Amino acid sequence: MKFIEEDFVDYVKIFVKGGDGGDGAVAFLREKYNPKGGPAGGDGGDGGNVILVATSKKHTLIDFKYKRHFSAGNGEHGKGQNKHGKNGEDIIIYVPVGTVVKDAETHQTIADLDKDGASCIVAYGGKGGRGNSHFATPTNQAPRIAEKGKKGESRWIILELKLIADVGIIGLPNAGKSTLLKALTRANPRIADYPFTTLSPNLGILVIDNQTRVCLADIPGIIEGAHKGAGLGLKFLRHIERTKLLLHLIDISGDYAGSRISPDKAFKIVMDEMKNYSAELAKKKQIVVGNKIDLLSEPEKSEEIKKWEKYFSEYGLKFYAISAVTREGIHKLIEAILEELQNL
Repeated sequence: MKFIEEDFVDYVKIFVKGGDGGDGAVAFLREKYNPKGGPAGGDGGDGGNVILVATSKKHTLIDFKYKRHFSAGNGEHGKGQNKHGKNGEDIIIYVPVGTVVKDAETHQTIADLDKDGASCIVAYGGKGGRGNSHFATPTNQAPRIAEKGKKGESRWIILELKLIADVGIIGLPNAGKSTLLKALTRANPRIADYPFTTLSPNLGILVIDNQTRVCLADIPGIIEGAHKGAGLGLKFLRHIERTKLLLHLIDISGDYAGSRISPDKAFKIVMDEMKNYSAELAKKKQIVVGNKIDLLSEPEKSEEIKKWEKYFSEYGLKFYAISAVTREGIHKLIEAILEELQNL
């Protein structure tokens, strides 16, 4: 089972610098039986690289909240007797699986570290300079020149985390996403009756028959204007991009922390925001889930379920009515999730 730290950080800008190469040496061989042995300046060592490595042991970029500058080791200067300077040590920076690396200036993607152990070099070390032994010629057998080491590459990069989950739970604030995640998995997100209870994505693992494991992500509420930065939606819309299947959760009772929003209106708000953010995102496979049927009376419940089943079928979408609190309809929903994932 996975949990996301409470202080969730999914976007940071950091500075990386490869180590400088060591200078080549100017030296001459002076041995007892070879007093004119010629140039013997060793090469400088190469600077170390800055390497990013994805690990499943991290789930957030919180480590970079306070430390933003990373430099690899410099190469040592060359020495006499043709001794090569020691290479600078690489610096390895561990990031969560799902981290996209971009150049901060051009915003060009450098790497997408979407697998455990995936790596990339984000700043190369400088090449060490050549010692004077490389510059000897028939006309200049005692050169007194050597190369300076090259400077290591340096730049600002952006780390952007996109959660990797099989299923993303989306919907307006207070639709019951965290409660549903808790009902489907053993995750224990914070839950309360006010908007934006969830301030960061939560992950949970649905285990079926001790074999099949499905990773679910509860994505914080999307509101009107989210694609422009309103509320929390824009910050977390990127986390939906990697999911295979979306559970579009709607409060069938229409009560969103005191605001009355009909199921069709709630559905349209979220769909419009996804379309405005990414047309491809809006095309993702979805299951519409009507939550909180426990708040409806028995005759009303049956009528509402039939009404919304018919409504969403016209969009080509399957509709399931549940109560995340009482767990009514949860078993059928799990079967539907497995079926859709197998089809995908």
